Amino acid sequence: MTGTTLDDYTDRYARRVRGMTASEIRALFAVASRPEVVSLAGGAPYIAALPLDAVGEMLGRLGAEHGTTTLQYGIGQGTLELRERICEVMALSGIDASCGASPEDVVVTVGGQQALDLVARLFLDPGDVVLAEGPTYVGALGVFQAAQAQVAHVPMDDEGLIPEALEIAIADLARAGRRVKFLYTIPTYQNPAGVTLSEERRERVLDICERAGLLVVEDDPYGQLGFAGEAPAPLRARRRDGVFYLSTFSKTFAPGLRVGWILAPHAVRDKLVIASEAQILCPSGFAQAAVSTYLATMPWREQLKIYREVYRERRDALLDALTDLMPEGTTWTTPAGGLFVWATLPDGLDAKAMMPRAVAARVAYVPGTGFYADGTGTGNMRLNFSFPPPERIREGVRRLAGVMEQEIAMRRVFGAIGGTGPRRRQGGSDTPGPDLA
Repeated sequence: MTGTTLDDYTDRYARRVRGMTASEIRALFAVASRPEVVSLAGGAPYIAALPLDAVGEMLGRLGAEHGTTTLQYGIGQGTLELRERICEVMALSGIDASCGASPEDVVVTVGGQQALDLVARLFLDPGDVVLAEGPTYVGALGVFQAAQAQVAHVPMDDEGLIPEALEIAIADLARAGRRVKFLYTIPTYQNPAGVTLSEERRERVLDICERAGLLVVEDDPYGQLGFAGEAPAPLRARRRDGVFYLSTFSKTFAPGLRVGWILAPHAVRDKLVIASEAQILCPSGFAQAAVSTYLATMPWREQLKIYREVYRERRDALLDALTDLMPEGTTWTTPAGGLFVWATLPDGLDAKAMMPRAVAARVAYVPGTGFYADGTGTGNMRLNFSFPPPERIREGVRRLAGVMEQEIAMRRVFGAIGGTGPRRRQGGSDTPGPDLA
């Protein structure tokens, strides 16, 4: 074999592996975890807000008193006890028996990420197209890339996905002879943009997808983390047919347990279970028991309120710091829940090119390019507020603002610095339509 690659297995990989790259976020982990760096990059929940002594005792009892079952193999769909508890959790958002939610149609997964991968395995062939908000969750982009599908981004604004842009994208792709399988959407407290699809648009988006014969994959990790009143009812609470509802306990309990779920149309459930068994055989019995016991014995609804209060305080600290310290021309979203703010830089600044200088100044964020399949978003960054305390958030913004001011000053003297790729504002391009990667 000839060439300059350091990987001796390059010519042996399956075709679907070609083009796989590390996400922008994973590449930042080593740097962002250093204690001297203020990390506004990750999406980690504030686990210290949990009653860790009580949780630790609960986990100890599960091993000592119930280890013969919790440490044993289980069934591929997940335990009935947990699936019943999941239905109780979904009912808080309006997804209940009246709209067809049943433990029989819940499949327990290893976090929300496996839920995404299972849907992709069932429905995506190489060359298929997925419609997704622009920007969208970086982990979903990795799943679709691994499935050899292409992503067409649909723009957003302050009210979320733009229905007219969705219609244009569907029509353009149909004219091009492209096969669109589903719409992937995070309608509530979206990651990374922080915006929420408005009540009126939710019905319109569902109507558009129904007319076009598109499935809807609704990803809802943050819906119970709102700061002001109730979030709009999920899409799955409005339509049962053709809507897959994905969620996780990673943001509301413990990401380390890796427990998520899919509520699927009844006809698809068995195929999801078969696909999951082929991947993992069965989800962790211990992790499932931990979540079930937490939901059965601890005041988890009160814990949700604590998380909301903590995150509201930290969001406010971030927004105040941005208002006080950011250079003129910087804009950002104002999330009503979730964990993230999406910022747009002054014209001419490139978030990805600026990243090494930010790390040198001991602050980290995620460049916007990581949230687009086509590499756009150079003028954006995602900022997380869930993990650092308020004073640390302000210090991080102070450092970031200093880097940006230096970039602006250097640009005045020397002209453009770094990359000059296409930019996207909050949710997409100025001209709505499909943007295939």
